[in-house]
Amino acid sequence: MRPVTGFLQRWSLFFGAVVLWELAARLAEDPFFPPPTTILQTAGQLWFSGPAGHLLLTGSVFNDILPSLGRVFGGWLIAVLVGVGLGTFLGRSKTGMDYVGPLFAFMRAVPPPTLVPVFLVLFSIGTPMKLATIVFGSVWPILLNTVDGVRSVSTTQRETAESFRTPKAYWVTMVVLPAALPKIFAGLRLSLSLALILMVVSEMVGATDGIGYQLIFAQQRFDFPAMWAWIVLLGVLGYGLNALLLAVERRMLDWQPTRGAARAQTTGA
Repeated sequence: MRPVTGFLQRWSLFFGAVVLWELAARLAEDPFFPPPTTILQTAGQLWFSGPAGHLLLTGSVFNDILPSLGRVFGGWLIAVLVGVGLGTFLGRSKTGMDYVGPLFAFMRAVPPPTLVPVFLVLFSIGTPMKLATIVFGSVWPILLNTVDGVRSVSTTQRETAESFRTPKAYWVTMVVLPAALPKIFAGLRLSLSLALILMVVSEMVGATDGIGYQLIFAQQRFDFPAMWAWIVLLGVLGYGLNALLLAVERRMLDWQPTRGAARAQTTGA
């Protein structure tokens, strides 16, 4: 009974907003803002009206949604590797950030969508351009949070490792990175949201498939129910990816005393 009550408390405002949207849209009869039931019906026709052999999934799922998700995960994973690796190196360096800090501050201040024309020139139209846009915009939260997390290792831990002559590889993988994980995950969540946004932006320019392409195409042909269906899909994907990453974070950081105590209190309550 308690999980049901908690679910209703968390989602009551959302469902209330949907009901208000439905009533207001039907009263206004504005073509630009269709009611949620119309959007839901359009979404079913767009993605779940395919043959039974494809689990009722339409070609748009395979030709647009899956390629877009591939670009999001591909660009995000590249950003994770670059951000964590470079952030760990700079965090352990005493003077590294003194040299590259101003450069990073300048580069992260440049809005990634403004570099789409540059990436078009460098990589032409295609997946590499989209990946470059995603990586450039989503790497900064990971990199900077990793630097802060690596630098948060206490002096006692560092002196203890030095006294025992701990190998550098063991020190980094078993002490530094675990201590930096909370801040790294904070950067991962933010960068994943940015990756989803930049995926849409990159697919609106010179693309022939993807969620962003279908969204702008629906807007250009004044198919507003389809346009809103794609927007709602982006919201669902963003929420689902964030929830999945939060579940991974809780699993990986369960060893921390504060998180373990909080979970014990929740379970006891």
